[in-house]
Amino acid sequence: MKLGVFTPLFNQLSFDDMLEEVAKRELQTVEIGTGGFPGNAHCDIDALLASSQKRTEYLHRLADKNLTISAFSAHNNPLSPDPKEAKIADELLQKTIRLASLMNVPVVNGFSGISGGNATDTSVNWPVLPWPTEYGDNYHYQWEEKLIPYWKMINEQCEQAGVKIGIELHGGFLAHTPYTMLKLRDAAGKNIGCNLDPSHLWWQGIDPVGAIKILGKEQAIHHFHAKDTYLDQDNINMYGLTDMQPYDQVQTRAWTFRSVGCGHSMTEWSNIISALRLYEYDYVLSIEHEDPLMSISEGFDRAVTNLKSIMIQEQPTDLWWA
Repeated sequence: MKLGVFTPLFNQLSFDDMLEEVAKRELQTVEIGTGGFPGNAHCDIDALLASSQKRTEYLHRLADKNLTISAFSAHNNPLSPDPKEAKIADELLQKTIRLASLMNVPVVNGFSGISGGNATDTSVNWPVLPWPTEYGDNYHYQWEEKLIPYWKMINEQCEQAGVKIGIELHGGFLAHTPYTMLKLRDAAGKNIGCNLDPSHLWWQGIDPVGAIKILGKEQAIHHFHAKDTYLDQDNINMYGLTDMQPYDQVQTRAWTFRSVGCGHSMTEWSNIISALRLYEYDYVLSIEHEDPLMSISEGFDRAVTNLKSIMIQEQPTDLWWA
């Protein structure tokens, strides 16, 4: 396994300064946003698509720091009921797939998207209950008319480009659980998989090790985000897990994103790493830092230190004792 970082935490830095910050922690990869929610501070996608020389120079600057790109990330909503927003998101994703192919980046990460509940909706609709029955009607429309057709088209492009998709299982979007991930993958194609982030599983009540077993058996884990979540049971009793309080209301929120090891024990994280190895994910652990209690440097360094202590980097040897 390799250790890397999702670079929006350094969006305030230049590309070269960002690389310096990553390299001095002796990481091996970076995951770079091409636009959308992660921003494009470190990737001018149009300029890179237009020039092979610029692509070569870009990769050389990475190589000079002993770094590679684990994934490009175009987190956005290509299913938005706002046609302008949907068009922007779709164009970004398709450009990102082309760029990944040209630069030998194996994965493009993002969200599955969320549409309105019917053809005339003007805002997104996230149905999570079968009753009242209108929710079921919304769900059917979203999956059959929007989600599956869109990702079938993207899967075909990915097959031609030699690129995989890593959909982050994030609440508020249609693919947010192992079941919905596999349902989409079965309908759209095998180039569609997940960018598995335990932080979003914990707050949904899903055990990450269990999710890894489910998705790993189907070879559906294409990328991994290393981020923790603290669950405050007293606040859960008040607000439930679908807590609408802003993320900065840490004292009262039901759950809060934390740096690795600050929400769950390192034993649990070690079990996650072992499960990834057991189910044949041997790619990148990409640190995502969104801890509201720590500075960028302290939260990032905490994650680096904790993950380095439990990573499995070498291949196993023969069972000499058996």
